[in-house]
Amino acid sequence: MTKDRYTVWENCLRTIKSSIGAQSYKTWFEPIKPVALDDAVLTIQVPNKFFYEWLEEHYVGLLKATIQKELGDQAKLEYQILMSQANGERQANGNGGRGHSDSSLGFMPDAFMNPFVIPGIKQVKVDPHLNKNYHFDNFIEGDCNKLARSAGMAVAKKPGGTAFNPLVIYGQVGLGKTHLAQAIGNEALKTNKSKTVLYGTTESFTNQIIQAIKNNAVNEFVAYYQNIDILILDDIQFLANKVKTQEIFFHIFNHLHQSGRQIILTSDRPPKDLEGMEERLISRFKWGLTTDLQAPDLETRIAILEAKMQHDGIVLPREVVEYVCYNIKDNIRELEGVLNSIAAQASLNQRTIDVDLAREVVRKFVKEAHRELTLAHIQEQVAEHYNIPVDKLRAKTRKRPVVIARQLSMFLAKNLTNKSLKTIGEMFGGRDHSTVIYSCRAVQDMMDTDREFRSTVESLEKQLSMAS
Repeated sequence: MTKDRYTVWENCLRTIKSSIGAQSYKTWFEPIKPVALDDAVLTIQVPNKFFYEWLEEHYVGLLKATIQKELGDQAKLEYQILMSQANGERQANGNGGRGHSDSSLGFMPDAFMNPFVIPGIKQVKVDPHLNKNYHFDNFIEGDCNKLARSAGMAVAKKPGGTAFNPLVIYGQVGLGKTHLAQAIGNEALKTNKSKTVLYGTTESFTNQIIQAIKNNAVNEFVAYYQNIDILILDDIQFLANKVKTQEIFFHIFNHLHQSGRQIILTSDRPPKDLEGMEERLISRFKWGLTTDLQAPDLETRIAILEAKMQHDGIVLPREVVEYVCYNIKDNIRELEGVLNSIAAQASLNQRTIDVDLAREVVRKFVKEAHRELTLAHIQEQVAEHYNIPVDKLRAKTRKRPVVIARQLSMFLAKNLTNKSLKTIGEMFGGRDHSTVIYSCRAVQDMMDTDREFRSTVESLEKQLSMAS
């Protein structure tokens, strides 16, 4: 009976599952998909290069023994790696190779020269170079991106047929510009497979122009791009000071726009702030809609991380999720990096996933996460909670709201720092250590009798602990 790839891989997984821990199996093997079986060569698909390298480094012996058990001594395992690349999807060999790219910047003779194909290999249909993992379903909506996401969805449903042409998406690194831009392309292809969609980076576009100039093929290059229905160009700020590239892109832009084709651009700043750019290009960038992606708030960050966890089959305790999201504030890519690192550390070192492990990982990504919790910061947080000036905590006033806030600040300072009672007292207007002791007792008594006050203390403790 001929074996198919699914049966072979299922049999392999049963053996692997009995040989490693449950968390390691869930993290490193459940996401794998078998994609091809050719004689004794099984090809499996893994999410990214890090994933591939981890398997090769830690499980190559187990994989080799398992696959040979199923397909014989001549069996081989190859990998297909899904990655977001300007030059398309990349693959790596599973027999010890460092990997190879299946596209290049060479040209081929054709009616319209495609700058993405391998020289000598005719490509019938344009490869959109889209990452299939980037779609609207896993682009979590929040106040930080609602307008951009809604505009993107409208463009995907009716490319070239809305007022959002071009659609310019700008924002800082790691906020999801590339994800959203490619999600538009993927969504457009779902509803209209006949559309020619092309994604590329400005860097790859510039390199292609250089090759076109060397090969005296600029006209063919321009003709190729002018036949694209939906052009997605990432990081247009890198067009700055490239006079020839800007000139060629200007003609491509004009043709596409006048033909009712859709143009989607991303940048790290709005068009008006782009430097080293021809005014006529900036003017055209402003024709459609310019929308920004802002840093997500805490709730949106938690939703993003939980969606990523569900997709990757990783389970983190709630307090770890909150710690990570509290400290990684401005970069979604770093959120995903921390998640992968925590899972890897837990698997490699057989460690329990807890806040201590999360703190170690986060420190490598965000220096601020390692800062010492100061008495001044405690005072600021408590004063903000009670909506009173910080200097009131150090003053002689005996107004009850201020007294409670001052006593609570001392209580938190004693519990959350290693400062002496004398040092704490001096920070609160030169009070002595006995005042600090009395304040701590008073706070504890209120916590024992007032449930709402206890909740306030616990909330502030949690917030301050995450910041340290």
